[in-house]
Parts: sequence; structure tokens; C-alpha cells
Amino acid sequence: MNKISVCCVSLIMFGCAQNSGVIHYGNGQYMVSRQAATGFHGMGNLKAEVLNEASAQCQKEGKEVEVLKEIDAEPPYILGNYPRTEIHFKCVASSE
Repeated sequence: MNKISVCCVSLIMFGCAQNSGVIHYGNGQYMVSRQAATGFHGMGNLKAEVLNEASAQCQKEGKEVEVLKEIDAEPPYILGNYPRTEIHFKCVASSE
């Protein structure tokens, strides 16, 4: 019974989606990433989530997002290579 409990807890912990949150790494640049918990999640939703998180950060500063770099996981999405996206961005003055 104990081994079954340990296996279940391990699967729950390691099968969860991973989200970095917005990370500031100097010179006004930020990074945010998201990873799906399985290979059955679409990349489009992940991309939208990171862009929304980046946009929220820049709105706090009264600015707009300028994406500097995008890094996406490549299929096939198996054996721990789940859909993952990461953007590096900075907040710039509005062009309006």
C-alpha cells in the first residue's frame, strides 16, 4: 500500500504544468515560460498565456510588450518533452 501511495504522489508532483511567472533579469528585460503537464495540450494556448502574462507586466508599467525572443519545444511531445514556450521581452513606451 505504501508503494502505491508514493507512486501516486510522485505522478501528481511531476505531472503538473510548470509556470515560471515573470522573471526580471536586468536591463529592463523579462522572461516568462509555461509548460503543459502532458503532451496533449496545444501550443496555442500556452503561447497566449505567456503573452497575456507579459502584457500584464507591461501594463503595470504603463507600457507595451516588445518580444525579443521566442523559444518553443519541438514535437514529438513524449517522454517529458511536453509543449513548452518561453518568451523574452521588454516593456517599451506606447507607440500611440
